[in-house]
Amino acid sequence: MDPSLARRVLVASTEITSAALEDPENVLRLVVEAAAEIADADLGLAMLATEDDDGTLTVEASSGEPIVATLSPRSAAAKAARTGVPVMADDVTNDPRTAPYVPQPLRVYGPFAVAPFGTSDRKIGALAVYRRRDKPPFTQETVDVLTAFAAQAGLAVVLSEGFTARQRVAVYEERERIARDLHDVIIQRLYGAGVQISLLQRRLGKKLDAGQRARIEEAVDLVDETIAEVRATVRKLRNTDPADSADLHDSIKAEVRTAGELLGFAPRLHVAGDLANVPRKHADDARAALREALSNVVRHSGATNVQIDVRRDEKHLLLRVADNGCGIPSGVTQRGLRHLAERAKSASGDFRVVSSPNGTTLTWSVPV
Repeated sequence: MDPSLARRVLVASTEITSAALEDPENVLRLVVEAAAEIADADLGLAMLATEDDDGTLTVEASSGEPIVATLSPRSAAAKAARTGVPVMADDVTNDPRTAPYVPQPLRVYGPFAVAPFGTSDRKIGALAVYRRRDKPPFTQETVDVLTAFAAQAGLAVVLSEGFTARQRVAVYEERERIARDLHDVIIQRLYGAGVQISLLQRRLGKKLDAGQRARIEEAVDLVDETIAEVRATVRKLRNTDPADSADLHDSIKAEVRTAGELLGFAPRLHVAGDLANVPRKHADDARAALREALSNVVRHSGATNVQIDVRRDEKHLLLRVADNGCGIPSGVTQRGLRHLAERAKSASGDFRVVSSPNGTTLTWSVPV
């Protein structure tokens, strides 16, 4: 091998390996630029397998102007990727092995060589180089060097994928830790503070004038709004995939446990059906409905008995909270209940509240 060529290959491989760990997003661009330089080509292309895994390749990186092209599974590039055997042609548009499958943007080129790109365990695609029609064909030595370089570069790309995946996992783990702290600590403290303010308002009763009552209610509303904002942040932190199911059963038990601590007795909880695969949107709405119902029980009812029923069947998710308290007092803001009614309506569901001096029953359901 020409010593200068060997030196270029070594330098390029070292740069790409370093980039795989420091700047993985630019690895493919560096690979095709190095391939074009090593092969003294006018164009280098990285062609990667599509997600359908049907043998089709798409151009993902170019050493020159961006090329938008899709390669047939019967193309020389696809065969090289599949078999691991490089292909060389003096004229890509005239050789019967390549001519039928040359995309239009590449028909201005003549000499062509393509090598498998990847490792024995991870076939990424193909690495191709092209020269203009007035240039000499690639030699066998050049193709051999390109093939060796493509294998080394493929290993670097696989390393970059692993490095990126580890970084992504670390980010997800940190997001989950922050979300857990917000949910398990901050929200519970805010919730407890809001309830204690409401209880204080009830105990003081007529000792407060209208202005003082308004300020206390404003403080409670502010706590509720802050809880909603923190919960929205938690959902965003955890929502790496919107299609994921929410852990509704565990969060229901957590809400009931918190309400029991504030009430001084444990509400009775009955769950029927599988809550594991409830869609995230419905799970969030169900949690909000339960939280609002229990908040009202703690703040206003004076109840000594609370029954919570959650049922999931083939068509509906239903939540019912019943207490034996004094009912919803007149003059108490019902903004939270109105929001729950709006959520149910937007999901083609149903929301009802029946309140009397003998107790209150809240029923919320949506089709799933």
